[in-house]
Amino acid sequence: MISIVNVYKTYPYDQAALIDVSLEVDKGDFAYIIGLNGAGKTTLLKLIFCAERPTKGEIFVDGMNIAELKKSKIPFLRRKIGVIFQDYKLLNNRTVFENVALALEIVGEKKKSIQKKVWGVLQLVGLHSKSNSYPITLSGGEQQRTAIARAMVKNPLILLADEPTGNLDPDATRDILKLLNKINLRGTTVFFATHNPKLVPKDHKKVFILDDGRMVSP
Repeated sequence: MISIVNVYKTYPYDQAALIDVSLEVDKGDFAYIIGLNGAGKTTLLKLIFCAERPTKGEIFVDGMNIAELKKSKIPFLRRKIGVIFQDYKLLNNRTVFENVALALEIVGEKKKSIQKKVWGVLQLVGLHSKSNSYPITLSGGEQQRTAIARAMVKNPLILLADEPTGNLDPDATRDILKLLNKINLRGTTVFFATHNPKLVPKDHKKVFILDDGRMVSP
């Protein structure tokens, strides 16, 4: 599902964010990538959904080489990928329902279809009773569940999670991890980036570690 082959990412002034990184994430995996702040986790996720381009190397998503994907094709790639962030990135002047619906409005979905899909995904994340609430009235865990609903409403093949529990208390963190596991069991490939190895279940088989831009053995 995701194949990264000898990827380098260098920023101006020779700042190396990723150095010869290779990894494989198969369809249906729940994969973790662990590393301290600045290790390159966010950069790696950005390369997967084409927010940035690699300096060198190849990246395949669902069989498509995206390292040199034309700009006109990037929106089609992103329909296959949902992304959630540590800081939620919700619009405070829109309700929970409106925040989630926006992801479908942007791609021209019909109103009737939007209603059905948004209600369905709000049921999935347990926020149907909060559909008319604004983000400022929600807890951190509820805001993150709204962000997950927005990422999942297009039924993506892949869900990228960039430190999604970084701002949450332990109880909310457990709830989000349970939700992501539930989503994974429905068939979505989950790629979860975190600085906290304690979040990874013991003996979990799909774990990658980044250290100063380099992949190291678990």
